[in-house]
Amino acid sequence: MKLIVQTILFITAAFIGLSGTSFAVQYVKAPPLADAVKAQVQDVKAGNTVRVPLITWGGDIATILANGNSRTTTAGSIFAKKNLQLELKRTDDFKEQIKAYMQGETPYLRGTMGMINMAAELLNRDSRTKPVIIYQMTWSNGGDCLVVKSGIKSAKDLKGKTIALQAYGPHVDYLAKLLRDAGLKMSDVTIKWVKDLTGTDNTPAEALHSKDVDAAMVIIPDGLMLTSNGSVGTGAEGSVKGAKIMLSTKSANRIIADVYAVRSDYFTAHKKEVQDFVHGLLLAEQELKAVFKNKKKRLAEYKKTVTAAAEILLDSKAATADAEALYGDCEYVGFQGNVKFFTDTNWPRNLHRLTDEVQAAFITGGLLSRKIPLQKADWDYNALRKGLTGVDDVEAPRFNTEAVAQVVARKQNLGTLDEGELFSFEVFFQPNQNTFSPDQYSDAFAKVVDLASTYGGAVITVEGHSDPMGYLRKLKEKASEIVLTRTKQAAKNLSLTRAIAVRDSIMGYSGDKGVNLDPSQFTVIGHGIMQPRTGLCGQLPCPPKSKEEWLSNMRVVFRIIQIEAEEEAFIPLD
Repeated sequence: MKLIVQTILFITAAFIGLSGTSFAVQYVKAPPLADAVKAQVQDVKAGNTVRVPLITWGGDIATILANGNSRTTTAGSIFAKKNLQLELKRTDDFKEQIKAYMQGETPYLRGTMGMINMAAELLNRDSRTKPVIIYQMTWSNGGDCLVVKSGIKSAKDLKGKTIALQAYGPHVDYLAKLLRDAGLKMSDVTIKWVKDLTGTDNTPAEALHSKDVDAAMVIIPDGLMLTSNGSVGTGAEGSVKGAKIMLSTKSANRIIADVYAVRSDYFTAHKKEVQDFVHGLLLAEQELKAVFKNKKKRLAEYKKTVTAAAEILLDSKAATADAEALYGDCEYVGFQGNVKFFTDTNWPRNLHRLTDEVQAAFITGGLLSRKIPLQKADWDYNALRKGLTGVDDVEAPRFNTEAVAQVVARKQNLGTLDEGELFSFEVFFQPNQNTFSPDQYSDAFAKVVDLASTYGGAVITVEGHSDPMGYLRKLKEKASEIVLTRTKQAAKNLSLTRAIAVRDSIMGYSGDKGVNLDPSQFTVIGHGIMQPRTGLCGQLPCPPKSKEEWLSNMRVVFRIIQIEAEEEAFIPLD
C-alpha cells in the first residue's frame, strides 16, 4: 500500500512540476448499458482453452494461483488437476468485457454485484447470455473509499453535492447504498461520470481537483494521495486541500461483493466444468491464505504468487508490494461466505437482497429501466466442501471490545462522538419504560440489523438519554447539592440501563431472525440528562415547554461511527 501511494505521489508531483497545472478531466455520459453496448450475441467459441476475465483486484490473485501463477493453465496447477485449460485475460473496461461475453469470446463475466446488475437488462435480452451468478470471491475490505471536501461531515450532507464516479465501475452500487442509508437517492446528487478508475487524467481522483466537484469515489491509493496520506489534504503533492476520507470499505465492508457469473447457455451445457472452476477457486483461496499467513516458511511459493500477480494485474513483476497491498484490501469469503451469500435467506447481505437494493437504486439513477431477476447456481455445497478445511469454524469477534470502549469514552469526554459519524437515528420510549419489545420497535431493530451487517467495520453506539424534569424540579425546590448530584447520577444510570436493554433486545431480535450480529461491534453509553433534545440553557437542560418536548428527551440514539484510524480497536483477520 505504501509503495502504491509513494508511486502516485511521485508521479503526480513530477507532473505538476513539469506542467504547472493538470489537464482538464473529460467527463463522459453513462447511459444504461442496454443502450451503451452494441454487440451481437454469438455462441461461445469452441476450443480447447476457455478465456476467463480478471480485473485489477486482490481477489483475482486466487484465480492466478489456481491457474499455476500463469496466464495459461500450467501442469500440476489446481485448475489443471480438474482438467481445465484456461486463459486469464485482464479486462478492466467492463464494457469491453461485456462485448467479449456477448460475442462468445468468453463464457465468464467478472465484476462486482453492482457491475453485473448494471448489465442485467442488456444480457437478459437473449436467453443465451443471461448471467448465472456462480461464485462470490471477496468483499472489499479497505480497498475503496469516498473522499469528500471540507463541509461534508456525514452521508446526509451529500444531498445536493456533485460526486465524481467511474462510469460502469465498481463504485456505483457503493454510492447507491451509502445514499440510501442516509435517506437519499441517486437523484439527490449530481454525478459526474469519468471513463477510468485510476492512473489517467480522466479519473474521479483527478476530478476532485475541480472546484465544481465535492466528492469522489476512488480506490484507496488515490484516496490516500488526495488526503495527504489519509489525514486531511494540504493541497501539496497531488492532494486536495481540506479533503478527507469520509468512509472506506474497511467500515463499509459488506457493500462491494466481487463475483463470477457465466452465460446461461454455457452453464447448461458445461455445468460440471463450471462447478470444477468454482471448486478450484475455493481450493485456491484456501491455499492463498495459507501462503500469505505462513509466508516466511513458504517464501518461495509466496514470491512466485505475488510476482505473478504483479505481472498479470499490474503489468510489472517488480510491483510485488502493490500486489500484496491489493490482497490486503479484500476479504476472501471462502466456502462459508459462499453458502451464506447464496443460501441464507435471512442474511441482509445475501445475493437476493443485494440485487434488489442495487437495482432499485439503479432504476432511480437511470441506469436500469426495470428490475431484472438474476439467476444463481444452486450448487450442492456438500460436494464443494471436498478438500476444504475449517469450513465449520465459528466467526471470531471483529473488534477489541476494551479498545473500542476506550475510543468511545475518549470521544464522549471530548464531545466528539459525532466525528466520524456515518448515520444516526433515534427511537423513543415512554416514561418508566424499561423493556423494549421487538414487536414495538421492529422497524428500528431491522434498520440496526441491516446497518450492522453492511458496515461491519464500523462501531455502533447505543446511547441512552433521560428526561431532565426530575432534576429540574429538585433544582427549583432548592434541594441540596448532594441530592442534585444523586439525582443526576441516577438518571445517568437509568439511561445506561435502558441502552443496555435496547442492545440486548436487538441481539435477541436478530437471533430470532437467524442473523448473528457481532456483539463486539456494539457499545452502550448512558448520557443521562445533559444532552436533551430541548437543548441546554446555560449549563442546565432547558425545561420542556410541552408534553411533546418532554417525551422527546426520552430516547435512545443509534450512531454508526467509523473508527478506521483506531487500529488497536480491530482484531486482524487471518
